[in-house]
Amino acid sequence: MPWRLAALAGIASAVAGLGAAELAAALFAPTAGPIVVVGALVIDLVPGWVKDVVVQLFGTDDKAVLLVTLVVLVLVLAALAGVLELVRSPIGRILVILAGLLGAFAGLTRAGASPLDAAPSVVGMIAAAVLLAVLVKRLQNAPRPGTPEAGIDRRRFLVVAGSATALGILAVIGGQLLAAGSRAVDAARAMFRLPAPAKAAPPIPSGADFRIEGLAPIVTPNESFYRIDTALQVPRIDPADWSLRITGMVDTEVTLGFDELVALPLEESTTTLTCVSNEIGGDLIGNATWLGYPIRELLTRAGVHADADMVLSTSEDGWTASTPIEALTDDRNAILAVGMNGEPLPLEHGFPVRMVVPGLYGYVSATKWVRTLEVTRFDRHVAYWQERGWGERGPIKTASRIDVPKRGQPLTAGTITVAGVAWAQHTGIRGVEVQVDDGAWQAATLADAISADTWRQWRYDWPATSGAHSIRARATDGNGIVQTSAVAGVLPDGATGYPEISVTVGG
Repeated sequence: MPWRLAALAGIASAVAGLGAAELAAALFAPTAGPIVVVGALVIDLVPGWVKDVVVQLFGTDDKAVLLVTLVVLVLVLAALAGVLELVRSPIGRILVILAGLLGAFAGLTRAGASPLDAAPSVVGMIAAAVLLAVLVKRLQNAPRPGTPEAGIDRRRFLVVAGSATALGILAVIGGQLLAAGSRAVDAARAMFRLPAPAKAAPPIPSGADFRIEGLAPIVTPNESFYRIDTALQVPRIDPADWSLRITGMVDTEVTLGFDELVALPLEESTTTLTCVSNEIGGDLIGNATWLGYPIRELLTRAGVHADADMVLSTSEDGWTASTPIEALTDDRNAILAVGMNGEPLPLEHGFPVRMVVPGLYGYVSATKWVRTLEVTRFDRHVAYWQERGWGERGPIKTASRIDVPKRGQPLTAGTITVAGVAWAQHTGIRGVEVQVDDGAWQAATLADAISADTWRQWRYDWPATSGAHSIRARATDGNGIVQTSAVAGVLPDGATGYPEISVTVGG
């Protein structure tokens, strides 16, 4: 049927257009591919609660889901454009042009955009519109169905459409391969060797990790560390091109290059980070040993004005976080980090430089790919997530998690180990209790603490009887304050409530 071939023409045109756009991006604007910039625009525009739902459904795969969804949507719209071009020309091409203009708009409205950021979408739009017109014109001029000429012409059409699709796919791959800057950053990171810390982190006590199967290790491997941010395309910054500017309500602006930063006396510390989107019992939390330079020292060098109460940090991709200034100037290990677990920061975790601030959720502190620190006030600036309804200061709440036994794990009556982690950053964990069904709360055994800014493992040996049971946990912080039982969602400033699992014990 002609409409099916027209839909195929639309898809082939879209794939070819995307290929042309990716090649143009590689040559003129490596971070402005149309799918990426439109995806970033979607992230910026959707309400905060929608993002939270997506994170809860897909976790750290949220960006991959968005990209796949956008590609599928593009192909569906492309098929529609092909049919419209066949029956109501030039409506199909107008739809293609509108899509290209959306990509150009998304590219031009990004933080730090230049006119060249519109080029990939414009090139892709022109390529797709021209090819769509050619392919649909061929269908409109096709011989009458049922004739030998019609069969030959159909086969020729399929060859042309298939070739355009294949070339588009090859162009996408070629565009990625031409991203020489990305390869240069990869090479720069591979060649970078972390300097020895002037102040090493205290050794992690041997008793800090129970080494129970299924229990989170006390230090989270880099490849397992959660990643939640708004960057659809990970910024790739050559350390030679990186600099940090401290500006705003300061006596003297400070600019610092990467070589200057790593030449300073770096300090090592083990700190737990957690995302405000972490549900009770969730896994958007990790613990790592970081290497970096205290932010308070740089702020002292700049001379902070007495009436400043916030530092607005800005990422390479334009994302902003508002951090209470006391969290960056007190004695906690708030650092500009260059290392993570003994190696340079992974690209997706902020290479070459990111912020690590104990005691605050990441949305107000953990700026990756950081470029500027503006000393200011909360009543003068509103950061990215605060514009979307999240709380202003974001202190991490005392919480606990049950890691073992796993839900659905076969269990047998007798002594069963219940274990997990608990955290109350900047105050530490004094105790954890476990409740089975509605019984009395029982004290769990704590592993050795690393510091007040890290999570702490706990375990409880439960004399289990056969049947269905519910298990809860609650933590007490270093000040004696017990984790609240009040159930609240992650909005506006973090979830609360007891973690609970249901298990069935066999006889």
